[in-house]
Amino acid sequence: MSETSTGDAVAAAAAATGAWRRAGGVAGTAIGVIAAGAAAGVALERLTVGRGMRKKARLALDATGPYGSLRGTPGTAVADDGTRLHYEVEEVDPQVAAPRRRRLFGRKAPAPVTVVFSHGYCLGQDSWHFQRAALRGLVRTVFWDQRSHGRSARGAAQSGPDGVPVTIDQLGRDLKAVIDAAAPEGPLVLVGHSMGGMTMMALGALHPGLVRERVVAAAFVGTSAGRLGEVNYGLPVAGVNVVRRVLPGVLRALGSQAELVERGRRATADLFAGLIKRYSFSSKDVDPAVARFAERLIESTPIDVVAEFYPAFTEHDKSAALPVFAGLPVLVLAGDKDLVTPTSHSEAIADLLPEAELVIVPDGGHLVMLEHPEAVTDRLADLLVRAGAVPAAANVGTYGSTAQPGS
Repeated sequence: MSETSTGDAVAAAAAATGAWRRAGGVAGTAIGVIAAGAAAGVALERLTVGRGMRKKARLALDATGPYGSLRGTPGTAVADDGTRLHYEVEEVDPQVAAPRRRRLFGRKAPAPVTVVFSHGYCLGQDSWHFQRAALRGLVRTVFWDQRSHGRSARGAAQSGPDGVPVTIDQLGRDLKAVIDAAAPEGPLVLVGHSMGGMTMMALGALHPGLVRERVVAAAFVGTSAGRLGEVNYGLPVAGVNVVRRVLPGVLRALGSQAELVERGRRATADLFAGLIKRYSFSSKDVDPAVARFAERLIESTPIDVVAEFYPAFTEHDKSAALPVFAGLPVLVLAGDKDLVTPTSHSEAIADLLPEAELVIVPDGGHLVMLEHPEAVTDRLADLLVRAGAVPAAANVGTYGSTAQPGS
């Protein structure tokens, strides 16, 4: 690599460092230190891998596979603050499902069930790609984008100088609006990953009657009922204490300088790709196309949206709402190496719902539904059978591990 190219890499990283520092105050200084470290790492990496080569690799990975390409019939729900929430419906294919349901259930086939999928923080409905593909045509499904994510509008209550932070309760009300618009009647199965599982808990706390009357099963994937402020994210005690102390201020400062920060974020894209992979997956050899797909999902979340949502997690405590799901078929599933919502949080949920099926997926990270889709889809299919949503003999599609052969 030429001396000029190396100098350009260092200069770009240094410029990013300055952008982070200008975020302001102690928070800006903290980010400046992080960016300085990133600059060294990025410059070193660029000695061996040129910028053009990395760009070509990303473009090639973006074109690999159909990840995120599945679309349903679009609709819009309106939240109580006026935010427009995008959802998509996948209807049952009568040629596939109806004859099978009649053959297996007879004339007394149960009422069609709608499965509502809620995604996690900094993701979107496409994070359920593999499960969506497997269930297509077999059961009615609804996939939606949480406020300020994906194709949904920016949260109205969060917009402008007088905007208020997001709360998990608000997300529960949003889910109620989506259900009212996309599945106003009939039995429901609720499936949520991470923040999506918390959204389900908030729905249960705010609308227990809806859960008791219409919900026939629930799945909590890589989520938590509370005490997220105690998570160490795989960091040593001293490091995590520093992060907890400065991160709220860092995010507030970054959110107020969104345009500046996004430029710095692009300049240090290699660093963020590494962080995303570490906190999303456990498998060392996860399919690069899947890893890049997750990277794109997370990158698409603006920094000011990241800042608006973060405080809600430290305040989140919905353990008292979980008993409303008692007596239902419930799946609690997590990756065994999840650094964001550790398995102890799933175990705590299962303790409050002792009849729930607890599944810990070996070598699984936080995005377990992308990393080990075969395990997640298999357990979801079993849950749907127990709920009467699909017949036991249904041919639910499966997918193998997205880790590369030999992993």
